[in-house]
Amino acid sequence: MFDALSDRLQGVFRSLRGRGALTPEDVDQALREIRLALLEADVHFKVVKQFLERVRVRAVGQDVLKSLTPDQAVLRVVRDEMVALFGGGDAARLQGSSRLPAVVLMTGLQGSGKTTSTAKLARWLVQGGHHPLLVSTDVYRPAAREQLRTLGQQNNLQVHHPESLTQPRAILESALTEARSVGHDFLLVDTAGRLHIDDELMAELEELKRASQPTEVLYVADAMTGQDAVKSAEEFHKRVGTTGIVLTKLDGDARGGAALSAASVTGCPIKFAGVGERVDELEPFQADRMVGRILGMGDVLGLIEKAELIVDREKAEEQVRKLRRGEFTLEDYRDQLGQVRKMGPLDSVLSMIPGLGNAAKDVDTEQGERDLRRALAIIDSMTPLERREPSVLNGSRRKRIAKGSGTHVEDVNRVLKQFVQARKLMKQFGGGGANKMMKRLMGGRMAQFR
Repeated sequence: MFDALSDRLQGVFRSLRGRGALTPEDVDQALREIRLALLEADVHFKVVKQFLERVRVRAVGQDVLKSLTPDQAVLRVVRDEMVALFGGGDAARLQGSSRLPAVVLMTGLQGSGKTTSTAKLARWLVQGGHHPLLVSTDVYRPAAREQLRTLGQQNNLQVHHPESLTQPRAILESALTEARSVGHDFLLVDTAGRLHIDDELMAELEELKRASQPTEVLYVADAMTGQDAVKSAEEFHKRVGTTGIVLTKLDGDARGGAALSAASVTGCPIKFAGVGERVDELEPFQADRMVGRILGMGDVLGLIEKAELIVDREKAEEQVRKLRRGEFTLEDYRDQLGQVRKMGPLDSVLSMIPGLGNAAKDVDTEQGERDLRRALAIIDSMTPLERREPSVLNGSRRKRIAKGSGTHVEDVNRVLKQFVQARKLMKQFGGGGANKMMKRLMGGRMAQFR
């Protein structure tokens, strides 16, 4: 979503690179470019003005102008202010309650993705060891309550669905009773979508808040909406006191600045971001990490966390033992390729690697995804014996595998060559080669300073 903004901002800092010192005029020119970048990303003009004023005060200080690396000094200032703009660095928490259940009201405009976000948030809570109960009080949109119940059934989530009740407050009170009697620690309430100018529905939302005494009131903002999202977020905050923002459709190709502006105008942090359609595609929004990716600084911690969620630790340890015994097979290779694929789109993974910056965009990630799928199909077309003993793969077997996977013999040969190269590389790391490689690398680096 933030590709255009990222390109423009990184271009600004490249233009500052290599200068011995900065003048106030250099800073003004950079700030003009940053202003254009933010406005083109659809960030609200008032938010842009306040942001640049804060950056200017810090960027024209002596620490920046006289810095040995002024481009990095300005980058640090912009990074810090962007993190503050997006709601701070430690926002992805839900407030609990000593009196169970802790109630979370999901609010926002119709079509912003509240129902799906409610299920996603419940899934995230379950992964953290909690026991949430879900309920929909949307009696206006056809099949809204059934949609939440279906999502719950598909994902093993508990949904309160009293078919005989048709009033939002009655449904909410019934859900509270069940949550207290069963022992759920969170109650997630999917409210009806409404416009901020609809006084009757806004009054109903205020009534639901009084009845439930929520610990969190989350405003669900569609990242693909325009500037009206800013006004809506502001009005919802005034009427019901929102405590955080859930940003949906962050994987889309919209500019996204309007939804991000909502954090600034409300003073509420962005707590979660939807990065896909599946229920497990919700991420705690870490402002510092997102800003690092936008500015080309990477997100190593995010990459590590993705890997920890995907990689089976026991299987990884078993593969290390196999490497030491020289038993790394095509089945192990297939498992590794599958884990890479589970980490998400390759362009998203590459954007987390520090130092790549715009170079990551030069990589044909679509071709990489196709190659990954093709390799998995080829290995899946092999027999268990062939995966364990690649040496038996003669010409006729390779033709059969190519036909079974819908590929060519050349593709099969390429995958086998990649497997041999991967096994050699992993043997180096498994047999102490990593230490030798690091010593060689450091030796080469030190030689430059001798």
